[in-house]
Amino acid sequence: MKNVILGKTGISVPQNGFGALPVQRVSLEEAVKLLRKAYDGGMRFFDTARAYSDSEEKVGAAFGDGYVKREDIIIATKTGAKTPEEFWQHLETSLEKLKTSYIDIYQFHLMGQCWKPGDGSGMYECMLEAKKQGKIRHIGGTAHKIGVAKELAQSGLYETVQYPISYLATDQEIELIRMCNKNNVGVICMKGLAGGLITNSKAAMAFVNQFEGTVPIWGIQRESELDEWLSYMDETPVMNDEIKAFIDSERKELMGDFCRGCGYCMPCTVGIQINQCNRMSLMLRRAPSDSWLSEYWQGEMNKIEDCVRCGACLSKCPYELQIPDLLRKNLEDYREVLAGNRSVK
Repeated sequence: MKNVILGKTGISVPQNGFGALPVQRVSLEEAVKLLRKAYDGGMRFFDTARAYSDSEEKVGAAFGDGYVKREDIIIATKTGAKTPEEFWQHLETSLEKLKTSYIDIYQFHLMGQCWKPGDGSGMYECMLEAKKQGKIRHIGGTAHKIGVAKELAQSGLYETVQYPISYLATDQEIELIRMCNKNNVGVICMKGLAGGLITNSKAAMAFVNQFEGTVPIWGIQRESELDEWLSYMDETPVMNDEIKAFIDSERKELMGDFCRGCGYCMPCTVGIQINQCNRMSLMLRRAPSDSWLSEYWQGEMNKIEDCVRCGACLSKCPYELQIPDLLRKNLEDYREVLAGNRSVK
C-alpha cells in the first residue's frame, strides 16, 4: 500500500481510507471495534460528517480517549452549514463529539456553490477564522456536481476536494483528478463502490491505485468488509489485463443512465425515496437481498405511482437523468420480481 500526499495539505496517509458514514447503522461497541481494528491494520484516514447522525460520536469514542496519539490519525469531517452561525455551532459540536481539539480537514458538505471570500455569505471567512484559531488544519469541500468540483479545484481556496470516484468514472471525472493534481489539491474519493453497485473490491482498489494524490474512503459497516480492505495493505491490487477486462465489462453494463444515489434530487414533492427507488433494479441484480422485497420497500416502490412529473427532481439532478422515466422502469422491474416470486439472495 503506497502512501499518498493529499496535495498542499502535506498530509501523508496510506491510500486506503475509512468512510465512517455506515457506522451510524451499528452499535457503539461494534463501531469502536471496527474503527480500532482499522487503525491497528494500518488505516490512518477517517472521514465522517456532522450529518451522519452519531458517526462523529463513535469516531470520538474509538480514538478520543487515548487509544491512539492524536497526531497519528487524520480526521476529516464536514459541515452542511448555510450560515456563519450554523457553521460555528456545527464546528463546536463536531469537536465535542470527536473528542479532539482540532479537525485535520474540515469540509463544506454537498456544496451547491463554491464559497469564496467576499461573496457576501461569510462562509469561507468562517473557515479562515477557524483555521486561525487552530480548530481546523485544512479547508476542503465536497460535491456531486462536476462543475462545482472543478471550480473548487481551480479556485486556489480549497486544499482538498471530495467527489464520487469509482471505476465507473467518466472522462470528466478523470479530468477532475488531473486538474486537482495540477493545482496541488488532494482528492478524497467517495462512493468508490458506487453506492453498493460495485461488488469487486479488488478492481475498485486497483482502479484508484492508478492515480496520485487520491485517498478513497471505503464505507465500512461489517468486519468482513474491513478485513477485505485491510488485506490490501500488504498486497495492493494493481491494474492488469484481467482487471481491466472486468472493468470494461462493468462499464458497458452500468455506464450511462443509472442513479448514483447522491440524493440531490430530494426531497420529492410526493415523498418518493428517489435515491433508492431509482436504483432498485440494479440493487436487486448486484446486491441481492430478500429485504428489498419486504413490505416496507414494496410500499416505498408503490409510491412511484404517485409521481406527478412536476420536474422538481429533474432540475436538481447533477447527472441530468430523466428521473420520472427511470422510476417507472424500476417499478416495472420490481413488480416482475415480485410476480415471479424469485429469490434474490
